Amino acid sequence: MKASVYFGPKDIRAIDVPDAKIKNDHEMLVEVSATSICGSDLHLYRGALDGIMEKGRSQTGHELIGIVRETGKGVGNFRPGDRVTMAYSCSCGECYTCQVGQTAHCETTGKAVYGFGVAFGDLNGTHAEALVLPHADAHALKVPDTIADNAALTLSCNLPSAVIANRLAAIEPGENVALIGLGPTGLMSLDIALQRAPGKVLALDPVVHRRKAAAEKGVTVLDPGSEGWKETALEMVEGRGFDKVIEVVGTPESLQMSLDLIRPGGTIAAIGVFTDTEFNLVPMDVFLRDITLHMNGFANVQPFMWDALRLMERGVIDPSQYFTHEFSLADIDKSYAAFFGKEDGINKVLIRP
Repeated sequence: MKASVYFGPKDIRAIDVPDAKIKNDHEMLVEVSATSICGSDLHLYRGALDGIMEKGRSQTGHELIGIVRETGKGVGNFRPGDRVTMAYSCSCGECYTCQVGQTAHCETTGKAVYGFGVAFGDLNGTHAEALVLPHADAHALKVPDTIADNAALTLSCNLPSAVIANRLAAIEPGENVALIGLGPTGLMSLDIALQRAPGKVLALDPVVHRRKAAAEKGVTVLDPGSEGWKETALEMVEGRGFDKVIEVVGTPESLQMSLDLIRPGGTIAAIGVFTDTEFNLVPMDVFLRDITLHMNGFANVQPFMWDALRLMERGVIDPSQYFTHEFSLADIDKSYAAFFGKEDGINKVLIRP
């Protein structure tokens, strides 16, 4: 079968690999209908996680919509023919951390993540014609036929993460909100935030077409690379800072922006995937300003997948609007390059085997 394999920084290709096969009773085999590329996959693409990938063997991808083709004897919730997705992290549903809702920190699987190399469980990926889901009952989810493939893909990571961001930020009616990062997860976070009757809302991103998408929702947008952006932003809120900040980037610069924009006593929900090992956080500043800082980039999405599905089924959120380009699995290299380069108005890609 064909699958996407990591060969090095900016070198990810679709090649022939051994067919995916069930080996344990708790596993199920899923034929991939469609998949996508997450912003966190770009850390792999640019080489930031080169050390955890086995070149020429480690597969990529963690967003899925597919059809169950075979189930192990221990799988009770699914049967062949079911249309399913799964959480990006593989969790058993039974260990202590799973029971307390920290499914991304599963003690049984060792924090395993699909398509994220040796250090994260050495699992197969969704950028393939088929894959095996271990502990399938615990972290897979049936998806109704009424949900389009592209929208369903966001259940693996993007939309539950946006739900988590808003829960952590706990926006109250009338509060002023700043959102940093307008990729797909950022835009979905913005969609949910706007349902909470906020006061003034500012969205920041350096990419023009992303700012345009946010501006069409009626919020103020700024380019954080423009001169005087911070002063302009703070003028919106009388210089005192925003009540809540949601960060969806994952860089030292975006975290510092969050700290620069938050008011005393405010809350920052930072759900970007951080790969840097150092950041000059000043504890005295956080202490004296009574800032609440949540960091949840390694998100526990499984407990929130049903909530995300409900948002789509009831017409509150439509993630399909953020898919702008479609590629075949054979062109996975081109899809990564396009998504990484943010070219041609690209936002989120749909990949068909």
